[in-house]
Amino acid sequence: MIVTLKDGSKKEYAEAKSVIDIAYDISEGLARAACAGEVNGEVVDLRTVIDSDCELNILTAKDEKGLAVLRHTASHVLAQAVQTLFPDAKVAIGPSIDTGFYYDFDCPPFSRDDLDAIEKEMKKIIKKGAKIERFTKSREDAIAYFQEKNEPYKVELIEDLPEGETISFYSQGEFTDLCAGPHLMTTKPVKAFKLTSLAGAYWRGDEHNKMLQRIYGTAFSKKAELEEYLTMIEEAKKRDHRKLGKELGLFMMREEGPGFPFFLPNGMVLKNTLLDYWREIHRRAGYVEINTPIMLSRHLWETSGHWDHYKENMYTTVVDEEDFAIKPMNCPGGILVYESEPRSYRDLPIRMGELGLVHRHEKSGQLHGLMRVRCFTQDDAHIFMTPEQIKDEIKGVVKLIDEVYSLFGFKYHVELSTRPDDSMGSDEDWEMATDALRSALDDIGLPYIVNEGDGAFYGPKIDFHLEDSIGRTWQCGTIQLDFQLPMRFELEYTGADGEKHRPIMIHRVVFGSIERFIGILTEHFAGAFPIWLAPVQVELMPIADRHNEFTSKVAAELKKRGIRVEVDDRSEKIGFKIREAQLQKIPYMLVIGDKEVETENVSIRCRKRGDIGTMSVSDFCDMVEKEIREKTIITD
Repeated sequence: MIVTLKDGSKKEYAEAKSVIDIAYDISEGLARAACAGEVNGEVVDLRTVIDSDCELNILTAKDEKGLAVLRHTASHVLAQAVQTLFPDAKVAIGPSIDTGFYYDFDCPPFSRDDLDAIEKEMKKIIKKGAKIERFTKSREDAIAYFQEKNEPYKVELIEDLPEGETISFYSQGEFTDLCAGPHLMTTKPVKAFKLTSLAGAYWRGDEHNKMLQRIYGTAFSKKAELEEYLTMIEEAKKRDHRKLGKELGLFMMREEGPGFPFFLPNGMVLKNTLLDYWREIHRRAGYVEINTPIMLSRHLWETSGHWDHYKENMYTTVVDEEDFAIKPMNCPGGILVYESEPRSYRDLPIRMGELGLVHRHEKSGQLHGLMRVRCFTQDDAHIFMTPEQIKDEIKGVVKLIDEVYSLFGFKYHVELSTRPDDSMGSDEDWEMATDALRSALDDIGLPYIVNEGDGAFYGPKIDFHLEDSIGRTWQCGTIQLDFQLPMRFELEYTGADGEKHRPIMIHRVVFGSIERFIGILTEHFAGAFPIWLAPVQVELMPIADRHNEFTSKVAAELKKRGIRVEVDDRSEKIGFKIREAQLQKIPYMLVIGDKEVETENVSIRCRKRGDIGTMSVSDFCDMVEKEIREKTIITD
């Protein structure tokens, strides 16, 4: 038996060996750090026996997949601790997630004090270092086992599995759980953990089912990593766009429109400034802007495939006895614009941009400020092109996205998402589309990872995941290559040969959702937007009423130069006014007293740099105009 390791080296064994034994054969240090194995791309237990040639990667907590195994084990420790302290609690599910893990319980609501007690019990369990063992039962025996233990949620999960399915269990000490695994060898490595929050969660995510109690937690292999994460979480709380949105007058939510944001005056300034920037860069990149109706008839959505693949997320109505849907996406409307007149190869590529308001029915429990809403402005564009133009157009979109993210100071990584199970089209079309995206990325030299099965139902896509100032990642930009919709709508163009041909279509967004991007920017900058985005760019502060006249002249000059300015002429001390302006994250504050009136200058205080001296009004305007024009981000 030959085992090929990650670095390409090979190990030959005369008999079957477990993953952990092979890890020890490579290095004792590696074996001690090991969380799981990856055999031919499948993550497995360290206890898994290998008996044939394979490719093997030993996973530690430094690997995303290895860390997920540690966190999954932590969720089982959590479940054991809860049932020890609350014997009547029924267990549901407890997976690892990107930020840690959770477990759902059917029991009365937990308190913060309960979490503290559960953490203490988890530490006791971990300290014992119980060996984790895997065993299997038949479907019938597994059902009987959990019926005897009065665990109805486990019974339901098993009953949904196919007849004849072998069911796996994992036990640690006195606790046994239904689980497909994999898990650590013992509970002992789960040392650096923290229970972070409580929430309600419907069983299986269905609001018609019972509300369960969800405990969230996180876990790392080292205490320092846990502390770093918890510090980041605390920083994230300070930056929460919902909190800052209220304090800065950006947006609000009302129970009269759950998931439908209300933008306030300051928020509209921010939003419109972003849209102006969007229009500027798209004009420069050769796009034309269109606008399509917010509601279109059912037959259009049937043709596009959305009626079959997306109906549960669509708002529908009846007009003149005909079914209509409020658009969840802009693409069918863009297609109608394309087919509104004959097209020639000489017209292609056609780059159509649309700032379209779309509506999607998100479940109430998933709504989250501007990050998850039911209506949003999608900065769409649809590019219609010939096969020969695919690479160049993808490169053009990548360049545009890179320009935008670089402007805001975002790092990003790229994922290539391939065909999902719920897809339409032939294998040949999907292979051609995926190869086209892969080839374009390779030509550009942009590193990427493959995200299997996460493409759109009509085609593969490139996703851009940006990293904010505190290290969190957000999926925003996307490029989706589509052979299907042009075919379903029978789109055509006349080629150089005089014959009819089918165009190829790119769906792409840069911001993704304007609303969500505003939420991300708010948290990225902690509400302290760069001056070109700031709703109020300059605040004038007269020290006394006798300074109001000159203050008004300064305000008029700034407004004339296109600078967004407000005047704080309240009868408050200047220190109070400065603190208020700092809380409002205003980039520049101009203090005006007797000296300033006499010299016709202004004393300048910068949000980031503090007092920066005195300057003439004209010179100050020149400085600010330059910062706005160059979209400067002051970091010092």
